[in-house]
Amino acid sequence: QVQLVESGGGLVQAGGSLRLSCAASGMTSTDYVMGWFRQTPEKEREFIGSWSRRRTYYADSVKGRFTISRDDAKHTMYLQMNNLKPDDTAVYYCAADYKAWGSMYSSEYDYWGQGTQVTVSS
Repeated sequence: QVQLVESGGGLVQAGGSLRLSCAASGMTSTDYVMGWFRQTPEKEREFIGSWSRRRTYYADSVKGRFTISRDDAKHTMYLQMNNLKPDDTAVYYCAADYKAWGSMYSSEYDYWGQGTQVTVSS
């Protein structure tokens, strides 16, 4: 049974930084893609970026501010968020899939974490 558990969300002032973690368990292969998405009540789930051994992708809205990495030994993916803006306020989700290479579509990811709230104050 695949489980993804996010942590690291919280309240931060604009210009500050946060690092989110997503610990994965139950994946039957080491070759899979992991992604980060975010959602607010007003918007659909938005792609932030994805990581695989082949390539890392970022949405234009976060390029240069957010960095995705993964520690294979810990089966954990990270999202380092710098220079945060109030518009970054959302619930952040991590996702995983064996096939969604480079995909920015949430529908193509089979496994999801519970989400962690990030609030950026102005």
